[in-house]
Amino acid sequence: MNTKLVESLLQIILSLSDEERILLEEKLFFDSSQPLTSDLMHLAQAGGAFEFLNEEPDIYTLDDGEPI
Repeated sequence: MNTKLVESLLQIILSLSDEERILLEEKLFFDSSQPLTSDLMHLAQAGGAFEFLNEEPDIYTLDDGEPI
């Protein structure tokens, strides 16, 4: 393990401004290969895959079950 390198990186990171740290976190922790949840929700809504549910009867009401 290169402890000296890790210590040097830590010192550099600690010397960054808040804006620079935020940018660094975005670059390190944002995985752009995965779609966003909001994109998936829009796709499901716009794609029409769940349109059949509009024709299903409402079999449950707010009075069903036990209160939580």
